[in-house]
Amino acid sequence: MAEEIRAEIVANVMKVVAAEGVTLGDGDPVVILESMKMEIPVLTEGSGKLTRLAVHEGDVVQEGDLLAVLE
Repeated sequence: MAEEIRAEIVANVMKVVAAEGVTLGDGDPVVILESMKMEIPVLTEGSGKLTRLAVHEGDVVQEGDLLAVLE
C-alpha cells in the first residue's frame, strides 16, 4: 500500500534528502522544509521504496501538498 507524504505547513523545500528509487526505513528523512527560519525534517512513517518525489529544492509547498510517495 502506498504512503503519501504530504506537507503539514506552508514552507520552502530547503533540501531533498532522498532520491527516487531508494529504499527508506521508518523515520528516515525525505525532505527538509524551511519555515520562519526553522528547519523541519519530513520523515517517513513506514518503510518502502520511494517511487515518486513530487518536489524540488526551492519549491514552495502549501499545507496538504504531496511531497513524495513511498510503496
